[in-house]
Amino acid sequence: MKAVIFQQHGGPEVLQYTEVADPKIKANEVLIEVRACALNHLDVWVRGGLPGIKIPLPHILGNDVAGVVREVGELVTWIKPGDEVMLHPGVSCGHCAECLAGRDNFCAEYDIIGSGRDGGYAELLSVPGVNVIQKPKNLNWEEAAALPLVTLTAWHMLVTRAQVQPGEDVLIHAAGSGVGSLGIQIAKLHGARVIATASSDDKLQKARELGADETINYSSDDWPKQVRRLTNGRGVDVVFEHTGEATWPGSILSLKKGGRLVTCGATSGYDARTDLRHVFYRHLTILGSMMGSKADLLTAMKFIATGQIRAVVDRAFPLPEARKAHELMEDRAQFGKLVLVPQLDVSEARP
Repeated sequence: MKAVIFQQHGGPEVLQYTEVADPKIKANEVLIEVRACALNHLDVWVRGGLPGIKIPLPHILGNDVAGVVREVGELVTWIKPGDEVMLHPGVSCGHCAECLAGRDNFCAEYDIIGSGRDGGYAELLSVPGVNVIQKPKNLNWEEAAALPLVTLTAWHMLVTRAQVQPGEDVLIHAAGSGVGSLGIQIAKLHGARVIATASSDDKLQKARELGADETINYSSDDWPKQVRRLTNGRGVDVVFEHTGEATWPGSILSLKKGGRLVTCGATSGYDARTDLRHVFYRHLTILGSMMGSKADLLTAMKFIATGQIRAVVDRAFPLPEARKAHELMEDRAQFGKLVLVPQLDVSEARP
């Protein structure tokens, strides 16, 4: 099969489109014909190398996958060849106490498709059968691939961890990112008032089209003051934080007394400084969040199937143009998700 691999860590230039061996499946796995695979910032981090984490090389990236079942292992009885599916990106052991309690993202063996194991930048992919979800008929392939990881992440952050309530003010950072665009929708779905930040007027307009009630350009140094102004000096109930170092101090200042900050990432850097006086004096809660359980995604899928949560796809690229897609993502040149399509001809790349 054709795939995009890297044989050493580095920049986008290490990505190579080449021929590799077809994957084999185990008794509890399925073989997927990949129709679309969306990019995530995790792809950039894995490609560049993560301190203390070694992965077998060469490696195939790609966490968010949609495709058609080609083959099923003998233990997989709930899906069949020809089914159109999406994949839950988190892989766990399935038998530890955390997995059996429904907290599979707490599993000591937890991994992510395309991170510690090969992913969807390929024509074929083998995955555990329990990770397969039927694709709603209202989604095309690019939309189906664009949803799983960011929906799972945003749902777990806002609903499971922060427990957002109707009428609360929620600050969503980086509205143009995949997870930010889903955060806006999930917060609105739960009755919150959304204040969204982005780095350009064009992205702010698109955030309003997604449902944001107020928008702020966070390239301005006084954006925390703008948050305070929009909340009559009170501050927001919840900050949806995933950018890290660049926005963290302002996020702390933007919270009301008793407010909650939930964080899942640090795209701008991990060395986020916290003035602890704000935490204890103002009774703040800081919540960590990583991925989510299979149940989280299955709950969110109900709203995807009805169109209440929708994919935000910026553009699609043929699989050989993975390097170009990585360069665009690193430049933050998109709103929503960038998607690779193995069957898409180079001349057919579309916005």
